[in-house]
Order: sequence, then C-alpha cells, then structure tokens
Amino acid sequence: MTTSTLLAALTSAFEGAADPERAVAMSAYMRDQFPFLGIPSPARRKLSREVWRELPKPTGAELDAVVRACWALKEREYHYFGTDYAARHVRVAGPEFLDTVRFLLVTHSWWDTVDALASHVVGPLVTASPELAATMDAWARDENLWLARTAVLHQLGYKERTDAGRLFGYCADLAGHRDFFIRKAIGWALREYGYTEPALVREFVAAHRGVLSPLSVREALKNL
Repeated sequence: MTTSTLLAALTSAFEGAADPERAVAMSAYMRDQFPFLGIPSPARRKLSREVWRELPKPTGAELDAVVRACWALKEREYHYFGTDYAARHVRVAGPEFLDTVRFLLVTHSWWDTVDALASHVVGPLVTASPELAATMDAWARDENLWLARTAVLHQLGYKERTDAGRLFGYCADLAGHRDFFIRKAIGWALREYGYTEPALVREFVAAHRGVLSPLSVREALKNL
C-alpha cells in the first residue's frame, strides 16, 4: 500500500458524497472552525470502511504517513478518517507514534478529534508501552489544554486497569482549571471510573469538593 493510493481512493469516495448545503450546517455546529464536505457520520464511516477494506494492513510508517496526509487536507471529514484509521491500526504503531499523535492533538484541535484520539489511540499506546505514562504526566501539566485533556481522558475504558493514583492526581492538580474542556474532562473521567470503583470516586469528590468545579462534581456523580 502507498499513502497516495489510499488518499486517491479516499478523496474520490468522500468528494463523491459531498453535500455543500449540509456542509454549511456541519461547519456552523463546530463554530465554523473547519470546512466540511457535508457527509453525515454514518455515511462517512461506511465510505471509510469501503476504502480501507480493499487495502492491506499498514506498517507503522505507513500509518504515520496516512494520518499526517489526512491532517494536511482541510475538510474535517479527512481528519475524522485519520483518527478512525489510527484507532483501527494502533496495534501496528510503536511508542514513537505518540509523537505523531501529539501533532494531531495540537493541530486542527477540537474536542471531536481530541477525545477520540485520547481514548482510542493514546490509551492503547500507553497500555502497550507503559513507559509512555511519563509523557502523560508531562501532558497533564502542559499549557496546551488539549494535551492536558488527553492526559485526563486517556484511561477511559481501562476499568479495573486504571491507574487510580494518576487519574486522581491529574484531576486534583487540574481541579482549579478555568477552561470548560478541562473541567468537563475531569468529571467525565471520574464518572467512567465510577462504574468500576464508585466508592473511590465518591471519596475523591468528597475530599476535593472545595476545589473541583460544580461542572466536574456534577459530571462525576451523575450516575452514582
């Protein structure tokens, strides 16, 4: 497989399904930060499967090239494809792929791609290469809110494998953060861990109510 082969198939499929009228509404929903082709999510996912079904599994280097090529295109649907492709083939990636993911997180940044990359790409990478947890520690302290959000969210789905010390440490350190996306991430991460360890989450929230935002507390306890 070559990156050019995949991109040719992808752009042909996506451009053929473009809907300019719908694209305006989709861009408006994302606060006009990105242009869209106007492909609804179910149709986009179907087209994506058709594109990669005909191609062999990529190598780590090919995966890197594909996602970077997708990010170089301006329409948001290509960024979604790159995110989904990375999640689908994350097992072929080595720990060095985290550097590429960092580029994706800080480029064309918004919650839609960041959250998917955090849980479906960064999380598996850290599981496969535990030494990358140190990078999560650094990201949790980073001034870039999307890296900090990723650090908080990367253990979504870990359940009993969750490093509770890290999760609670990040949430405590970022509890006073002013940004909505960080406050929301704290509540979301705690709520998800609450399905596995509800008593620990209740205890953490009770001990940090004075510094956690009302949003974080509400989200954390929503299902407890």
